[in-house]
Amino acid sequence: MMFSVGLCLSRGIQHNYLRSINAAIMKRNSSSETWDFKTLKVTRPREYVVNVELNRPEKRNAMNSDLWSEIRACFLQLATDADCRAVVLSGAGKMFTAGLDLTDAILQETTMSDADVGRKAFSLRRNIALFQESFTVIEKCPKPVIAAVHSACLGAGIDMISACDIRYCSSDAWFTIKEVDLGLAADVGTLQRFPKVIGNDSLARELALTARNFFADEAKEMGFVSRIFPDKEQLIEGALDLASTIASKSPIAVQGTKISMVYARDHSVADSLEHVLTWNQAMLQSEDVKNAIMANMQKQKPVFSKL
Repeated sequence: MMFSVGLCLSRGIQHNYLRSINAAIMKRNSSSETWDFKTLKVTRPREYVVNVELNRPEKRNAMNSDLWSEIRACFLQLATDADCRAVVLSGAGKMFTAGLDLTDAILQETTMSDADVGRKAFSLRRNIALFQESFTVIEKCPKPVIAAVHSACLGAGIDMISACDIRYCSSDAWFTIKEVDLGLAADVGTLQRFPKVIGNDSLARELALTARNFFADEAKEMGFVSRIFPDKEQLIEGALDLASTIASKSPIAVQGTKISMVYARDHSVADSLEHVLTWNQAMLQSEDVKNAIMANMQKQKPVFSKL
């Protein structure tokens, strides 16, 4: 019975995501590009590269209800954007993010409400599910997402970048799984993704249970970030360089690789081999394979059509 309920919930989430993707396609096809966000700054600094910048510097990029909603909308739109092949996720101002905005009106209204406990629980469940989806859309987006973290990345920031594909940071970066200090268990992805990212269950539990700070060198040592840069300027440039390299590859190959790696993380080797077998029986027929092989033989740079 529990399996059936869980399966129905999973299918419901997938259905909602596909419905959102279809809505994003219709929106993109029916109007010129608009990035009308209050809390995000979206730019195209390189060919096929999009930079999504958290843009509440006066609030240390703390995550309020507008930011949660706009992250969902932004990455749903990028998922279907043929001019986007890689994304850099960065933060404006003095730090990447201070995490959850504890002054957000919707959060305070929900948690401080005098409503009946059952009704309050249902309301909280709906809100938490939306918060979770705000970062799950980053993972589901077929375009690789590179987090570029400078200074502090606290609480919900760990949830966010754990859903990214690659994490770079500056030498002044520091991180905290902050939730236990706020009287709650992290509930939007850290406890589910972070241990798999670093591959060290003992250390993941230590960090989640103590809320202690860890810094750039330790983050790299544990495998949470893959490169450290001297400062924010070089960090952003390095992240954009990586995004440009990824964007120069076949979009079919890149997106298929991300989708297959996310699938493999949560499934057995046998299931994952079957998944990529089914995937590639179609994708190996793409013109990208022929173009890549011919360019390699002729020692030329391949050019790939938009997806």
